[in-house]
Amino acid sequence: MSISRRTARSVRILGVASATAALALGAAGNALACNISEFSAEAKCDGTKGIISVTDVDASGAKATVSVFLESNGADAKKVGEQEVQGSREGVTITFAEDWKPNATYRVHVKAGNQVDADIKENVTAPSTACATESPSPSASETPKPSETPSSPASSGTPSANPSESESSAAPATPGDNAPSPAAGSSNLAETGANSNTPMIAGIAGALVVVGGGAVFFGMRRRGASKSS
Repeated sequence: MSISRRTARSVRILGVASATAALALGAAGNALACNISEFSAEAKCDGTKGIISVTDVDASGAKATVSVFLESNGADAKKVGEQEVQGSREGVTITFAEDWKPNATYRVHVKAGNQVDADIKENVTAPSTACATESPSPSASETPKPSETPSSPASSGTPSANPSESESSAAPATPGDNAPSPAAGSSNLAETGANSNTPMIAGIAGALVVVGGGAVFFGMRRRGASKSS
């Protein structure tokens, strides 16, 4: 039985429509699938601490495991950490605490079922300036305390109660400090306080007494002779 031209045309239209629907469904499925391009990462500061942040904008909401590695000379130096994330159209961000050094490089790997198993295309490079550090606050012990009793002002013109060293050094020397030492036979005189001139003075005094006595004697005798004549 031959197929009419009208029937054949209807079949062709139906086939084209089915193919179009299949392509549309395939495109929609691909649009909802998780893709590595939907992940991004950066190194930044959270206050004074360094972090690596990873953002997932997968609209399908597929769960993914994110791993971060510190790179050195093109190889993994250490594993910073690993976290699970479930993205959304608005984006979901997870952070890894990392005290990164300026210009350090990090590799970020994403594993989402059998859909994604790859690194984020561009490695993460830390900023050239480290995070700011907190300035230490002065402790309470370092705060100066006011003096309980005011210090007395230094005296400028008030004489000191004690004689100064210059005054004590200028005191007159005691008698006898510079006098010659007495002879061996005059030790008794030295004990009584007499000096070496005492014998000479005593002799002169004795001579004066003798002369005075003689003068008196001769004066009385001459006076008596004058009365008798």
